Amino acid sequence: MGLSKLNGLYREVILDHANHPHNKHDIPDATSKMTVHNPTCGDTINVSVDVEDNRIKNIGYTGSGCTISQASASMMTEAVKGKTVDEALNMAKTFSDMAIGKQHPQEDLDQLGDAQILTSIMEFPARIKCATISWWALQRALLKKDDEEEEQ
Repeated sequence: MGLSKLNGLYREVILDHANHPHNKHDIPDATSKMTVHNPTCGDTINVSVDVEDNRIKNIGYTGSGCTISQASASMMTEAVKGKTVDEALNMAKTFSDMAIGKQHPQEDLDQLGDAQILTSIMEFPARIKCATISWWALQRALLKKDDEEEEQ
């Protein structure tokens, strides 16, 4: 497949997640919640995670922002649902590493599901925070057990 066709496919997947988000809802009785706001561009992501027996039983997000932040949040929730806390934290680390140009084995990238296509966004430094904000919120939610709000 040619590069332009591949980029077009990536754009379609990103737009599909932004226009038809997966898991875009609050979980009122979540075991952990985190809100992260990026004052630079105005993106806000609220992640709610329900962990049971060290596994992500349910995850949802709310908030507002650009197409990339919303699509990334949708992709992130799909990728980590059902994973253990450690697996989800490793996936968040892989995504964060990818954002700063660190290489990972293909098997690590495959675990990210659709989110691995956001590697193409990393070519645009101004959009890196847009793509990573939900993953950062997930990490903070899993590492902390209380509701907080942070700025990225």
